[in-house]
Amino acid sequence: MRFDIMTLFPEYVDFILSESIIGRARKAGKLDIRTHNIRDYSEDKHRRVDDTPYGGGRGMLMAAPPIYRCYKAIEETLAEKPHVIYMSPKGRVFTQEVAKELLEKQSIVILCGHYEGVDQRLIDEIVDDEISIGDYVLTGGEVPACIIVDAVGRLCDGVLALPECHEKESFEDDLLEYPQYTRPPVWMGREVPEVLLSGHHANIDKWREEQAKEITADRRPDLLNK
Repeated sequence: MRFDIMTLFPEYVDFILSESIIGRARKAGKLDIRTHNIRDYSEDKHRRVDDTPYGGGRGMLMAAPPIYRCYKAIEETLAEKPHVIYMSPKGRVFTQEVAKELLEKQSIVILCGHYEGVDQRLIDEIVDDEISIGDYVLTGGEVPACIIVDAVGRLCDGVLALPECHEKESFEDDLLEYPQYTRPPVWMGREVPEVLLSGHHANIDKWREEQAKEITADRRPDLLNK
């Protein structure tokens, strides 16, 4: 799967997505992740990509032309039109279901906004999907873009060690994950639940399901109500 990220800070994005599981998948060729500096497509001698908004107001707005040129350069390297996402607090909220939906796309381009946002005409021209990672505002779209790539990328074939790694995770079957434990059996006076040491797999499965339901009911009843 290929991801192209349009940003003012490609080094920042590359740093995050070159580590851990996603970084290893990238090196192994399981994921094709490319970053593009929007400033490289500015025709201003100072590489400016922003300007004051019409109608007044505080802050600067990212201009349409350099972003569009960046996008067209990416599009020319693809066999078909990519799915273009703009990271925005006005977008639909990102969930595991949205991650699975995006997994069906062959190619995804993510636009990272900055300052006061992006000229609406650019959004209307190229963007297919606006996505938010939550009800708060960040300084830019880079971290949210990395979250999208991580969540979708880990679902791609060969990225995780085993397909079973996707089973029994939080949000599968609209439940949060049950508690997990490892050695030592007693730590700081806290013992591992006896059922997990029993070796009785049916009882263990039942305990885990009950725990998942209790945690979900306590922390995310909206999921349980589904």
